[in-house]
Amino acid sequence: MSTENLHALAALIRRERDTLLSLWREEVRQLAAAHELDVPTLNDHIPDLLEELADELEAHTDESMVGELKKYSVVHGLDRLRLGFDVEEVVAEYNALRGVVQDLIERNDLSLRGPVNRTINRVIDMSIGLAVKTYAAQKALEIQQRREEHLAFVAHDLRSPLSAIAMAAQLLEATIPDVAKDERAAALLETMHRNVGRLNTLVVKVVQEEVNLKAKANERVERREVNLRELVEALVEDLRPLADASNLNLINEIPAGLTAFADAGMVSLIFQNLISNAIDYTPNGEVIVGARAGDGAAAVECWVGDNGAGIPADRLEKVFDKLESDPGRRSGMGLGLAIVKQFVEAHGGEVSVESELGQGSTFRFTIPSGTG
Repeated sequence: MSTENLHALAALIRRERDTLLSLWREEVRQLAAAHELDVPTLNDHIPDLLEELADELEAHTDESMVGELKKYSVVHGLDRLRLGFDVEEVVAEYNALRGVVQDLIERNDLSLRGPVNRTINRVIDMSIGLAVKTYAAQKALEIQQRREEHLAFVAHDLRSPLSAIAMAAQLLEATIPDVAKDERAAALLETMHRNVGRLNTLVVKVVQEEVNLKAKANERVERREVNLRELVEALVEDLRPLADASNLNLINEIPAGLTAFADAGMVSLIFQNLISNAIDYTPNGEVIVGARAGDGAAAVECWVGDNGAGIPADRLEKVFDKLESDPGRRSGMGLGLAIVKQFVEAHGGEVSVESELGQGSTFRFTIPSGTG
């Protein structure tokens, strides 16, 4: 086809644009996802694509196109995914456009051979490639997000029953008289402790995987206003039997009305792990839970202090490490504190510990304020 005819075809496409679009819509409306779409939504970037095709025919070049076509096709792929198209339907609508353009050429006794055929195929195939690539990338991202949400639900559902089993095991061991702990009872308690540890390890791994998969872990936190005194008071009541078995005084000194803007489930588990650890290491002593508004209105500082055994200096730097545990105890400070660190950092806060061997320990952490 001569250069003049290439220009003539470009002019024909522009002149017959509305007819081409109407014929194209008739074809595309046969796709399940397109039945109910209005004209502007269905057209999307196709009018611009026809203009790009006319420009390419006038340019009469085999160079690959760049610029506006890329932008339009990328947006088109995302839009079609949002509207419920599958990838085969995205390809089909571009091929339908190819078909109506070819029919236009035949109706006007023009030739599809040579540069015309190459140009039409290049423009439409490039559009298909860009749209499908974007569609597939976004689809993969959504699948990944659903997987992350599933991991979050699994971890959340395991927290409460696992903590309850761990506390029950500690309470059972503390309340059974030594004379009643025969070899079989001791073996059963050991099995319970061991398997709680294994399950706790799995929860920590799930939480760690969540953080690794998504750097912005705080986007997963379900924040709301939380009354800290009421939350801790409920925990104190649940842990009272364990405290009584260790003959210690468990005190909630959080001021009434102090609130945080945080995930209630996560904050509950943070306090639960810290209080449980303190009880475990403070027989015949005292555990105090406190909190105050931070130096700025945006944060609340919380702490759990005890006058128990304390932590050796060589372990202070490791207590929050994943799977780091006290070698002298079956249910030490490792797994629970790894979760504490994960959840505090998910809120954008910090956690620390001060301790002196034989004098006790104080764990502190910060979370967003309910008034910030």
